[in-house]
Amino acid sequence: MSQAAQQGINIDTMSLDQLNSLKSQQQNRLEALSGQYNAFKDAKDRLSLAKESLATIPTDGEGGQEIMIPLTESLYAPGKIVDPNKILVELGAGFFVEKSAEDALKVLERKYKVVDKNTENVMSAIEVSSRNVQALNQAMQGKMMEIQAKQAGQAYRKQME
Repeated sequence: MSQAAQQGINIDTMSLDQLNSLKSQQQNRLEALSGQYNAFKDAKDRLSLAKESLATIPTDGEGGQEIMIPLTESLYAPGKIVDPNKILVELGAGFFVEKSAEDALKVLERKYKVVDKNTENVMSAIEVSSRNVQALNQAMQGKMMEIQAKQAGQAYRKQME
């Protein structure tokens, strides 16, 4: 069932201008949802990369492993891991907490599950909006056919007079 139908909007009684306006709103919503979907997908990719990177750090030693520390996306500085079991994990909103490597991995997995669920919800909303746009397109085509038939009927009546 389309969102329009769920909200009690009867698109069959709407004018062509109203349908066009509603279609524009749904297309804007679809674009915004697509942006959210892409942001969630990027977040999932970053979390996967963080999990993979964390898995490469040996936690049974005393550290000293050389790494490249990202300062920006394209600027790195050499560094060494002092204690591989003291990992700073961002909880969100700029808050960090120190965790063991094992606990840091659990935090990343929980974050991944949340982002994955949000991605699924956004994808469902995208599907609904897409169906709404299709329904509105069909309704607009039907209205155009009605208008053309009405005009053809009026032209025919004028010829018969």
